[in-house]
Amino acid sequence: MSLPFAFLAVWAGLFGLIVGSYLNVVVHRLPAGRSTVRPGSRCPACGVAIRAADNLPVLSWFLLGGRCRACGARISWRYPLVEAATGLLFAGAVVRFGWSLDAAAAALLGSLLVALAGIDFDHFLLPDRLTLPGLALGLALQPLLAGGSLARGVQGALVGGGVLLVLAGLWELVKGVEGMGLGDVKMLAMIGAFLGLGGAVVTLVVGSFAGSVVGVALLASGRGGLGAKLPFGVFLAAGGMVAIFAGPALVAAYLGLFP
Repeated sequence: MSLPFAFLAVWAGLFGLIVGSYLNVVVHRLPAGRSTVRPGSRCPACGVAIRAADNLPVLSWFLLGGRCRACGARISWRYPLVEAATGLLFAGAVVRFGWSLDAAAAALLGSLLVALAGIDFDHFLLPDRLTLPGLALGLALQPLLAGGSLARGVQGALVGGGVLLVLAGLWELVKGVEGMGLGDVKMLAMIGAFLGLGGAVVTLVVGSFAGSVVGVALLASGRGGLGAKLPFGVFLAAGGMVAIFAGPALVAAYLGLFP
């Protein structure tokens, strides 16, 4: 990687840190129906406005010792984690796809996945205000991406969302209880719109495997039963990240198993 390109990746990562700071606001406020723009950032415990110097992504959390300057309340470790993850996502998108629209699309989809994962983890909710605009953006960007087309996006959205919809219906029919919400269906449709059929399949396989591993671990530790509810959107987000950066390679490796 040349030095100028490395600088571009670093700048993309720094911009990702700023986006990650905003995603924390989205995760906190969107489920409550509050504006994600106004008012400015405040301590959730005491309501005091956070100074600009105390609102630097990742760095401020460490400088403050993970506590509010005004009241001393603990600030969740998730704030710097989301910021750092988004920074790495943006830098990784540039390294993987170059300085291109494909990198921007990867960063956009990844940002949506980070926000959806955070909200689902807290509230078991995947808001339409993120999934439906994300679905529309994925379809709109598809014809502009390398190797992309509207047909590819539509196929990915329909098959991805359709598979989950069928699985959810079968589970409810057999078990008599809701296995997953329509939010999961819309989320996978959104991922398919960005990444096509192969990306949707990789997302579902990786997400289902990750969810199964966590479910078994919780069951073995006695912290969850067979009926325990898991935020499947978190695992779809993890699968989507894998699909963004390694989806085509994984699909090609799988197809290569068949002569």
